[in-house]
Amino acid sequence: MLLIHQPVLVDGVIKVLKPEKNDSYLDLTAGYGGHANIILARTKNYRESVLVDRDKTSTDYLHNIFADKPLMIINQDYYQASTDLMKQNKKFDIILVDLGVSSQHLNDQSRGFSFKDNGPLDMRMDQSQKLSAMVVVNDYPEKELARIISEYGDEPKARYIAKLIVNNRPILNTQELAKLCLKAWPGRSKIHPATRTFQAIRIEVNQELTLLQKSLPIWFNLLKPDGRLAVISFHSLEDRITKQFFKDNSGERYDSELTLLTKKPIVPDQNEIVINPRSRSAKLRAVVKNKKTK
Repeated sequence: MLLIHQPVLVDGVIKVLKPEKNDSYLDLTAGYGGHANIILARTKNYRESVLVDRDKTSTDYLHNIFADKPLMIINQDYYQASTDLMKQNKKFDIILVDLGVSSQHLNDQSRGFSFKDNGPLDMRMDQSQKLSAMVVVNDYPEKELARIISEYGDEPKARYIAKLIVNNRPILNTQELAKLCLKAWPGRSKIHPATRTFQAIRIEVNQELTLLQKSLPIWFNLLKPDGRLAVISFHSLEDRITKQFFKDNSGERYDSELTLLTKKPIVPDQNEIVINPRSRSAKLRAVVKNKKTK
């Protein structure tokens, strides 16, 4: 099968994680195996490595491409999988978390992540969960909708868009929602007026920021001494949470448990952005667990 997802910041990932033969590897957002293929080709340690994704379509794909490898593949969100692995006392040399939405999701109109083609108001990474964009858009109170769109989407007209949504319910598909956002922003703009609102609703549906905040301390505990952790984020809220956790647990203090591998985030160069435009907002931060820390 062909690889259908273009992994981002591959050179940066290899630079900070430094995968070597026999390293154990945990990929908590394995998707369609873009990063995993490259890293596992270097470590050759399939037996002690784990791939995780909350989307069953992705894990089915991973089972297919790694069918001949003794590799654990888990269909769970990364927080639940991380919690379970910690309870099993698992430890890893390298951990990677790519928080982006895959091109496969964005291009599949039936998943409802994009407003470019009409689709259902879904946006669920895990299609077995009950909360969907349809619920958020049609059932949430106006005040809560405005908060989500403002906080998660950094949308200046959040209150107005929330009012438009409530006044035009029921909203049944992505294009109906996108048209309301256009109504709030008449005229030309650099990005589509629906971009920020769709991002905000997707974050709410998948509880992306909550899962990240709860998971970062667990990822630290899953690292072996001298183990490396890399997180790729795609918007400022994710990056801020990651940056703060790394800062709080690193530094020159005697009790620091982490050392920064990236004082500033690694970002894609112009060549990568041309090849993969969706990489343009990616930021990679990484740390290593100090040897004195158990």
